[in-house]
Amino acid sequence: MAAVALTRSLFPGKPVLVGLAGLCAVVGHVFPVWLKFRGGKGVATGLGSFLLVAPKAIAMMVGVFALLLLAFRRVSLGSIVAVALLPVLAWLSDSYENTPLILAFMAAASLLVIAKHHGNIRRLFSGTEPRFQLRRG
Repeated sequence: MAAVALTRSLFPGKPVLVGLAGLCAVVGHVFPVWLKFRGGKGVATGLGSFLLVAPKAIAMMVGVFALLLLAFRRVSLGSIVAVALLPVLAWLSDSYENTPLILAFMAAASLLVIAKHHGNIRRLFSGTEPRFQLRRG
């Protein structure tokens, strides 16, 4: 979120640069140079990065994630479906500043996050993906 906020403040009226900052934040998290290009899966970074760009879409995305988590108890399924819907939800909610390139940046970030979940997708199809459960104690 900081990268997007900083870009927005340094380049007011340049929504394409703000969207690009969001994509770059996700790419940088997924492939950090200092960790030999082995980073996270980009879900939280994408959420924070695009929260300032498309807040309505992110709110709907969080709702989709929560519903899928409650229904299927699989965090990865909720994450993958919610991330896949981000560009569509941004378009439907008209929260992408009428800049098609921002939708393309969101789509690219979504594809990257989904690709990083390849192991989870394999386990979902094989039925071996662990279920979410609250631990008490």
